Amino acid sequence: MNIIKTSLVALLVTTPATTVLAQDGDAALINRNTTLKLIEALVRKGVIDRDSADTMIREAREQAVAEAKAAQDNPPTNAAASTASAPAPAPASGDSIHVGYVPQFMQRQIREQVRSELRDDVLKDVKQAAKAEQWNFASALPGWIHRIQPYFDARLRLSDEFMGSGNAAFYDWMAVNEIGSLSAALATNRAYVNTATDRFRINGRFRAGFDARITDGLKAGFRLTTTNIYSPVSTNQTLGDYNRTWFVALDRAFIQYDYVDGRGNDWLTLSGGRIANPFMSTEMIYSAMLSFEGMAATARWRFGSADSSAYTVPSATGRYGINLGPTTPNTVFATLGALPLQEVNLSASDKWILAAQTGIDWLVRPDSRLKLATAYYDFRNVRAVRNRLDDHSYDWTAPVFMQRGNTLVPIDDAVNQTACNSGALGARNVCRVGLGSDFRVLDVTAAYDYAGFGATHILLTADYARNIGFDSRYIAQVFGQNVSPRTNAYMVRLDVGQPDMARLHDWNLFFSYRYIERDAVLDAFNDPIFHQGGTNAKGWTAAVQYGLASNTWLDLRWLSSNAIEGPPLSVDTLNLDLNTRF
Repeated sequence: MNIIKTSLVALLVTTPATTVLAQDGDAALINRNTTLKLIEALVRKGVIDRDSADTMIREAREQAVAEAKAAQDNPPTNAAASTASAPAPAPASGDSIHVGYVPQFMQRQIREQVRSELRDDVLKDVKQAAKAEQWNFASALPGWIHRIQPYFDARLRLSDEFMGSGNAAFYDWMAVNEIGSLSAALATNRAYVNTATDRFRINGRFRAGFDARITDGLKAGFRLTTTNIYSPVSTNQTLGDYNRTWFVALDRAFIQYDYVDGRGNDWLTLSGGRIANPFMSTEMIYSAMLSFEGMAATARWRFGSADSSAYTVPSATGRYGINLGPTTPNTVFATLGALPLQEVNLSASDKWILAAQTGIDWLVRPDSRLKLATAYYDFRNVRAVRNRLDDHSYDWTAPVFMQRGNTLVPIDDAVNQTACNSGALGARNVCRVGLGSDFRVLDVTAAYDYAGFGATHILLTADYARNIGFDSRYIAQVFGQNVSPRTNAYMVRLDVGQPDMARLHDWNLFFSYRYIERDAVLDAFNDPIFHQGGTNAKGWTAAVQYGLASNTWLDLRWLSSNAIEGPPLSVDTLNLDLNTRF
């Protein structure tokens, strides 16, 4: 309204009949009448009331008279007068335009008012330009800093294990292998794992790392983590080591190349080093904390639209234990991996995982996504080979790490090793054990994600695995044990909620059931919490995650399991995790 009033004053000042030429007077009169009619229109529209309009017109007229009188009492200089009285040049169109004299005080008032009203918009534009162009301090930093993306996450866990009252005793074969014989493990009270006493623990895990963009398509990264050193499937550090400092390990260290064409299609990903799990899989086969070493390549072929806004999830923290692998909808994909497990000195029989997976990632509808993958995992040279009499050539076939469940056979015992015959356990005293079976695992994984409820997703996952490498005749002929094949495993799981725990009040619920026979999968690499890790287990898991704040959430899980066959073993586990990240 102040601008309208100021404009009205300017028109009134410049249109007294005695100060304008006749041809200009008509134009000024038209401008004045137009302004007055504008004010009348504002009154009719209800923008201003009648009293305000009358007051505005009256004050404008009084100010115009005063200004005109002041101009007559103080005429301008010759130069100013000639400038003010000189007729304006005619425009090219030939139309006559009147340019009136605007007093200095009115110019200042209009300028100040315009500056005041535009200040917020100008500041907003300046801030946006500063952010886009990285002004000031950011522009002074070296260019490589802008190519680094650091990250950090932390987890504190309260863990309670409840052992069944009828549980049998189980040997700790990892300790037996490390010490050198079962009799030595018994003598040092390290021969058994705990299956009888309930345990409460506090665990911690803190990780920090970065990804660095080297050039277009090429990046490198590493991640440090607190760890217990001895387990590849868990980096939890148990509190209560007499206040000694924690171990820190290099958990990820990799180079990755992504080929993306001009249309944004990501055709190829190559990675090498200590890398994240490149396969679509569940914790029935691979622990969520497992990192692989070696080389992997994933190729993708697009067959439809790339519109996947409903499935842009930077980190599926609400789906802990499920790895969906490559996440480009409407593609057919294939992943190959050459992943060394153990280098064997003085032998060409190194241990490897040679893996291949192919599948489809299909955006069935804008709110529905189906992902299906079939994988083949060939664990090379992991089966035990029996030593000859008083020879240790095949000691390397003993696993460097194992959990529990797979069929074990003696690599050497009192029959073929004099050193094992201590007499404490009779003729079959064992020095070292290894895996009785080869592991060539076929795995089929399917996931159907429905996002028809906005941010709330419903995810149904199914996983089936079968070990086609089991050879009962080899075990009977070489080790004298008659073992029937138990080589199937499956898991079903239902998730409801937000895929990512990123904001306050984000939530996710899931329920799963799994059934893992003795030699269906390699027991070294799957979930270490369910049934204390490994195979020969069946049971269910129920969990809830809830966001406490931005990137901070609770995870409550109850896991209940029992042995499928053999000596009884029942383990229930309650975990409460506090997680945070940036």
